[in-house]
Amino acid sequence: MSDKIVEITSNEELEDAIEDNEQLLVDFYADWCGPCKMMEPTIEEISEEKDLMVAEIDIDENQHIAAQYGVRSVPTYILYEDEEAVEQMIGYQEKEDMVTKIEE
Repeated sequence: MSDKIVEITSNEELEDAIEDNEQLLVDFYADWCGPCKMMEPTIEEISEEKDLMVAEIDIDENQHIAAQYGVRSVPTYILYEDEEAVEQMIGYQEKEDMVTKIEE
């Protein structure tokens, strides 16, 4: 796993990650989710190519966080810039589409 990807297990860790990173992609996933598994290599590539921190949250282990952020399906990605949520993407995403949204 990339050093740009961290596993989040509490609200405090997520809040710190949002505060500490100019740009952060929050990845809500589940181990049983096929599209989540398909997206893993893409997310890792993007994190390295764009020097982007990724905060991964397992929705089964952290249901309280998923509920707080209104996550209803996986994968769900929320892009933060300067502590503000600027983009939400749900389901399988093409790499080019994600990169475009990150660069906007």
